[in-house]
Amino acid sequence: MTENQRLKIILDRLNFKTQKEFAESLNIQQGSLSDILRERIGISNAIKDRLFLKFNVNIKWLEDGEGEPFLKKGPVISETKEGVPYFNVSLADEDLSILEESQAEYFVNYKPFNDCTAYLPVYGDSMYPKYASGEIIAVREITNFDVLQWGEAYVIMTNEKSNHLRSIKLIFEHSDKNKLILRSSNPNFKGDTIVEKNSITALYIIKGKITRNLI
Repeated sequence: MTENQRLKIILDRLNFKTQKEFAESLNIQQGSLSDILRERIGISNAIKDRLFLKFNVNIKWLEDGEGEPFLKKGPVISETKEGVPYFNVSLADEDLSILEESQAEYFVNYKPFNDCTAYLPVYGDSMYPKYASGEIIAVREITNFDVLQWGEAYVIMTNEKSNHLRSIKLIFEHSDKNKLILRSSNPNFKGDTIVEKNSITALYIIKGKITRNLI
């Protein structure tokens, strides 16, 4: 059985009256859902995130058939903007500069991370292997760049002065108080990057993660 076929089981168990209602709940077109169910196209990571966050779908079961279709507990989507905003964006997006609540796809009410600023998905190869593609990180915005936790992982965004960097990096103290050392713990990305603090447009410390496969 493929993950597309297993999605049909999810649709049946959620008791939606029509495929259109299910498609709307996933923020996709009915035609796209139809193509997925007919196995013409695959299920994107963004759709899997919505299945997980909105309906507690066990993505490990969806992808591999392991475990049960639904998780017993986990984050839930808030209908009243209660919780933390989720942004379906990629750190590689050149247009990404700062996270604004008005651009949130929805809000996630998950008590362990309700003091955070945002949830972000991890797409592609992460500079920090602890956070792998397919996981969702909880981040808290940092506004005082003089008070940082050295050696911790941060999402960092910079302006053109630092080549519009968008990445997850470990941050270390530099001998020049106006600069920071950015370092990857991923062996595939060697070397340090030095940036000036005044080139940073946004900085978020990573407080934890939720995964589409396990809580």
